[in-house]
Amino acid sequence: MDRSIIMLVIGLVLGGGIGFVFAAGNNITLDGHDHAAQGSQHAMASSGSDMAGQHNHDALLEVAEAQAPAIEASVTQDAASGWNLKITTRNFRLAPEHASGKHVEGEGHAHVHVNGVKIARLYGEWLHIAELPKGENRVEVTLNANDHRALAVNGEPVSDSVTVGVE
Repeated sequence: MDRSIIMLVIGLVLGGGIGFVFAAGNNITLDGHDHAAQGSQHAMASSGSDMAGQHNHDALLEVAEAQAPAIEASVTQDAASGWNLKITTRNFRLAPEHASGKHVEGEGHAHVHVNGVKIARLYGEWLHIAELPKGENRVEVTLNANDHRALAVNGEPVSDSVTVGVE
């Protein structure tokens, strides 16, 4: 094999690894946006998306109380390891096929936060949480529109939370 091809492969592997380490160290996710920038680019958008097409995790989408969705969350310890989160929704359809798209009333996805830090998007009823830190942990799930705005009724996000104690 030609030496230049070997050097190219080595460069690509090392460059990719360094890039991933840099991205992780700067709170940049694989979907290409910086969650630490919520106070800058993300806050610029009142409609849920800024000019670069990124979404706004902080904006609320007010829904009428009469047709408001609801969510209930429960967390149980997994028999093998970790924890299992289960959600039940009312007046809301989980629509992973429209995630990051335009708002459609009555559908979207959920965001899962542990102790105030977003750990996942949720597109179904169940999520396995591999590990929780020792002590009291607050697991909160919010319902979000396709464009990631948190749904709200009377200014309050549509969410549910569970406190999980870990010894």
